[in-house]
Amino acid sequence: MNRSAASPHHLLMVMFDEVQLLDVTGPLDVYAAANEYGGNYRLSTASLDGKPVTTTGGVQLVPDLALEDVDSRIDTLLIPGRPDWWAAVSDRPLIEHISRIATDPKTRTVAAICAGAFPLAATGLLDGRRAATHWRLAADLAARYPAIDVDKDSIFVRDGRMITSAGITAGIDLTLALVETDLGAEVARAAAKHLVVFMARPGGQSQFSVRQTAKYGTDSVLRQVLDDITADPRDDHSLTTMAARAGVSERHLTRLFRAETGMSAAQFVEQIRLEAAQALLESGSDPLDSVARASGFGSVETLRRVFHRLLGVTPGAYRDRFRTTGR
Repeated sequence: MNRSAASPHHLLMVMFDEVQLLDVTGPLDVYAAANEYGGNYRLSTASLDGKPVTTTGGVQLVPDLALEDVDSRIDTLLIPGRPDWWAAVSDRPLIEHISRIATDPKTRTVAAICAGAFPLAATGLLDGRRAATHWRLAADLAARYPAIDVDKDSIFVRDGRMITSAGITAGIDLTLALVETDLGAEVARAAAKHLVVFMARPGGQSQFSVRQTAKYGTDSVLRQVLDDITADPRDDHSLTTMAARAGVSERHLTRLFRAETGMSAAQFVEQIRLEAAQALLESGSDPLDSVARASGFGSVETLRRVFHRLLGVTPGAYRDRFRTTGR
């Protein structure tokens, strides 16, 4: 439901030492841009004891007030992250203030950016909900807080009044979505154009992450099979051929793949080929049919199908987006 621009909307950004600078400034700049196009956002920042904080980049930020002094209505609470998330979740006063403000009946939306999902999770308010965080931290969030359904690919996830985002710049995507909810698509689009960013970024986090996530186990037979796949993604890596090369049954090799990598043989091969194609697209200008052959996909059609299914973008769009920032 859209909210009238005439009604002030109070935003509070929590700050603490070693916070990611862009986690703080990115969302605040989105709201400031929205104010240029009819928004009426009141922006505030707060830290423990009201003391300045130092970001990961060494920049010092001076808050408007102390968290303990926050007692007025907060429409949206924003929680950034720090890379060493365990330090944030171990800060009991910080977690208690986040919990107090987030559970206030007047607080309508609670948003966590990147590793900010960890201090929010420490309050217990994400239990039983879906949540996102930086792809590198998704496994840590799931392990530390098993009651949370961690979405490791989405740019941001909204579950009720809780919204969480992926890494760093995804906080901008999250904030644009909140502006659209508050003021409508036209204002959100104007703010996105003002900042020269996507209003809705194509694809998910998997386009940024290394897809070779399999853990090499202790089985020497499987290690050799995995090494063969990685060494030459173009080779014949059907289950029948790999089992014959390894001198084991297809059933046994299937069990080894599942136990050691958590994937089927076909999934592992596909991901290695995807990584090879990504590397070729990022580093060269070969036509797509050459990339398809060199990475083992064989045809451009197969290459496009896999990119769309696993990354949510076409190979051409991937190359344009990740090869260079030059135009």
